[in-house]
Amino acid sequence: MAAEVPLPIPISLVSGRYLIFSADAATYLRKEYNICGVLMGTLPQVPQQNVFLGIPVQLMPEEARLLVEKKVARIIDGRRYHNDSMRSLAEADKIKYLQSLQKEGRNVSQAKSNRKEQQREESLRKATQKRKAKLAVSAEKEETENTDNVLFEPPARPASSMSNASSTTQLSTISITPATTYPLIPYQPAEEYEMPLPEVPASYPVYAHLHSHGYFLSPGLRFGCQYMAYPGDPLRFHSHFLVYGFHRDEELSLMEIVSGGRLGTGVKKGFLLGHAVDPDDAASEVRTFSIEWAGM
Repeated sequence: MAAEVPLPIPISLVSGRYLIFSADAATYLRKEYNICGVLMGTLPQVPQQNVFLGIPVQLMPEEARLLVEKKVARIIDGRRYHNDSMRSLAEADKIKYLQSLQKEGRNVSQAKSNRKEQQREESLRKATQKRKAKLAVSAEKEETENTDNVLFEPPARPASSMSNASSTTQLSTISITPATTYPLIPYQPAEEYEMPLPEVPASYPVYAHLHSHGYFLSPGLRFGCQYMAYPGDPLRFHSHFLVYGFHRDEELSLMEIVSGGRLGTGVKKGFLLGHAVDPDDAASEVRTFSIEWAGM
């Protein structure tokens, strides 16, 4: 269940990219508003950085604009807001925040150490049981003097002694790097940091139209289109359409339509074309056409 997220959600505009740094906000938007975005955060020590991606989530301009129009989010100048807030922060607040991170790191280190100790004790318990079972079988098969020596060998060192020894070892504190600057700086920036609505392509009316019908939409570069349309969460469903939106007066060549239809049919999807009837009217009707290639 997604955590309670204060609205509107601040979307940071950094180097021309619309980013969400809060995992709770990203989860909330995915669950409540069918907005997935693209994970782009990487870890330097993870070699396969095309697999292990995380926060922040990058939004398409269409996604960011849709959320602002629904009053769910607002666009802020993330770099300027962060720099100004950090410069005006009191030294005592910085120290207090760093101390809280160190405390959290110690707690994580202690929990990790306790988990390792529990695993070690469990492994020792299983090994002891196997050894006793093996010795019991040997005792039944062999009736020699060596058997008595084996049966009465010194017991294994108690697990408690290992716990005591490990507890005296100095734990190395894990460094905590928060994904967000909250609560160090305010969650909602002042209006002076607010940015205008994102510029969107001519395909935006088609995007908004499909979104209003419950579709999840993601970038369509993989299949050479503008969007991929999913009937539900992309983690659960395959996409149904390759979407291409265009201006009402834009000319489309027959080759583009044929190639799009063949590509869509070849990957078991429909090729969906669409445009706004009146591009100057934000509430204009949207017409869509689905093309499938027969005989494939």
